[in-house]
Amino acid sequence: MQSASALKIAIVDDEQDMRQSISQWLALSGYDTETFGSAEDALKGIGSDYPGIVVSDIKMPGMDGMQFLKRLMSTDSSLPVIMITGHGDVPMAVEAMRVGAFDFLEKPFNPDRMTELAKRATTNRRLTLDNRALRKELSDGTKLMKKLIGSSPVMERLREDILDLGQADGHVLIDGETGTGKTLTAHALHAVGPRAGKKFVALSCAAFDEASLAAKLFDPVEEGDTLPLVEEARGGTLVLEDIEALPGVLQARLLQFINDQGAPAETRIIAICNTQEQDKTCEDLIRGDLYYRLAAMKITIPPLRQRGEDILTLFNRFGEQFGEEYGSDAPEVSAQEAAQLLQAPWPGNVRQLINVAERAVLQNRRGSGSIASLLMADNAEMGPVVTTEGKPLKEYVEAFERMLIDNTMRRHKGSIASVMEELCLPRRTLNEKMAKYSLQRSDYL
Repeated sequence: MQSASALKIAIVDDEQDMRQSISQWLALSGYDTETFGSAEDALKGIGSDYPGIVVSDIKMPGMDGMQFLKRLMSTDSSLPVIMITGHGDVPMAVEAMRVGAFDFLEKPFNPDRMTELAKRATTNRRLTLDNRALRKELSDGTKLMKKLIGSSPVMERLREDILDLGQADGHVLIDGETGTGKTLTAHALHAVGPRAGKKFVALSCAAFDEASLAAKLFDPVEEGDTLPLVEEARGGTLVLEDIEALPGVLQARLLQFINDQGAPAETRIIAICNTQEQDKTCEDLIRGDLYYRLAAMKITIPPLRQRGEDILTLFNRFGEQFGEEYGSDAPEVSAQEAAQLLQAPWPGNVRQLINVAERAVLQNRRGSGSIASLLMADNAEMGPVVTTEGKPLKEYVEAFERMLIDNTMRRHKGSIASVMEELCLPRRTLNEKMAKYSLQRSDYL
């Protein structure tokens, strides 16, 4: 992903001295700039996913700045455009903001103010482009299913459930502990089904007060305003995260909306419930009639502590990813550390494991610390790292053995001879163990 300063800034002004002056100042501030003498020329190089922002004068011959702004907004309404206005042109600047300009500068302007606006606008653009790339990736069902890593029985079952329920039209309730991958599962349900090309709209019910939620979800809007989400998602999928935080009055309105749709539902609801309270379930937290409409199809995401050797597989993968990101080797996991990872309670689930893997890579780069110390820091109250769900020693040994062969095969890119030499294993034994753990040489080439 690009940093804000790596993005381009297109400078559009018919006065050569002005555009060169702006370009030089922004270049000194670390920005990559390109200049255009007219709006017509600029439109040839600025498309819907332009990797940057635009700075444009308002008064120009031919297509003026306002016409240019409207053309840009019709192509990409999220593109930040900073307008430069003459002294006293405040009404024109206000109109530009109404049309969609990011902000405006009044001549003569302070160069530091220009840099400040450029920083804000490029940061905004980077987030927009990153989110678009993520949405594009999340629209590919095949890629999404590959993100649901793990060969444990509970993960095999989860993938089967996603493929089955993804083809259906009924509403779905997803529950599970924090950090288990509920939002990823919602994306996958949408991406593998017939609604894959339709709208996918998500809202966190815990992020807004009752009035704001009502306005965003249901309330009628005036012409030109944003559609309520139940309308915006029509024909596609509406994901309601933290459904348990939706106030009772709005739960009743959601139930009415579901009932009014009939069957099959034009807009599919996927509700995500966080089950954090030990003595309460989603059924306790949502009004009964709504719960049974949503939970006709239900997926419970397994906690990490129930996924066995998936823990080592995930730790391995994230360790490699962070190793590449930080330019460091991924930490080598000893047999003792593998047992500690398998025995940890993982209250934060996969999200916590990702954090531990990243810190392990940073520790490894410094040449200090241990995985055990990271686990103890995350779970200070637990004392010795030991699970409440005891497993036979044989399971720990086999999980470590599988991880060790997987690591070595990955490092040597599937070279059987190199793996045999490093692990001191005869070919027959290596073949038997790879078959036992369902490891295929072709996956490492």
